[in-house]
This record gives sequence, structure tokens and C-alpha cells, in this order.
Amino acid sequence: MEKILALSTHIVIMPFSIIYSIFLPLQIGTAWFYIGLVIFISALVMSLMTTIGFATTPVDKPVTSGIYRISRHPIYFSGFLLNLSIGIASASWIIMLCAILWIAFFHIVIPTEESFLIGQYGDAYREYMNRTPKWIGIPKSVKAQQGVTLDQTEHNRLD
Repeated sequence: MEKILALSTHIVIMPFSIIYSIFLPLQIGTAWFYIGLVIFISALVMSLMTTIGFATTPVDKPVTSGIYRISRHPIYFSGFLLNLSIGIASASWIIMLCAILWIAFFHIVIPTEESFLIGQYGDAYREYMNRTPKWIGIPKSVKAQQGVTLDQTEHNRLD
């Protein structure tokens, strides 16, 4: 199921929102445009920071520096913000719906990805999960903040 959701995000939602957004007129001079622009610039900066994080981390280590110190999945969140910002700047409810579907699908897919990462990096990734929230702006649970070690099942339930 998770693979189907991940593929539908990459094969359907992303191409549709990109192609559809090409034909949308921006609402230049309106509050919609300026709000969308601020979010878009923030998302571009976040995307750049994720790229730097990947480029500066050895292949045999999980990416835990830079923006990855405050979120385990900033690249998914920046993709959500990019779609959302285009939807806002063009006042398109369809693109904003694509953004919501994007983040909802990835929220379902992430536990499978994190299980793979635990298999690849072991305790280093478990420790990273214990100290870093899944999403930017959503704090860790009280147990995790107190330093209680959580297993994968409990992480999925609490995050």
C-alpha cells in the first residue's frame, strides 16, 4: 500500500500539479500572490538546505545536520510548501488540494521509509528519531523529550 501511495505521489500528483500550474495565472498584486511568494521562497531555501545536508553527509551515515536537526523529513515538507505556495499565489484550490494529498500520502509512506533507514543505519538512525521530530513545527512527544528511548512501533504511534 505504501509503495502505491509513494508512486501515486511521484507519478500522478507531482506531474499533474507541475503541468497544471504552468497554465495558472498568478494573482499578481493581490495578497494571495505575496503570501504565496513568501511561502515559495521559504520552501526554496528549505530545499537548498536539504540538498546541502545530503551533499555534506557521508554515504554511510544518516543525514542529521543542518535542517535535518529540526525535522526528519524536510524535503517532503518543502515539496508540500512549494505546491501550497503555487496554489496560494494563483488562488487555485486544485493545487492546494494536491499539496494536501502530497503531505498526507507521504505521512502514510514515511514509516516504511524509516524502517528501511533503521535497517541501513541501525542505532544511529534510532537515536536520530528519538531526538528529532518528524515534521517541522510539530514537537516530539513528552516521552521523547524526556529522553525515553522509543521503538519503531511506538514512534509511528506518537509522531
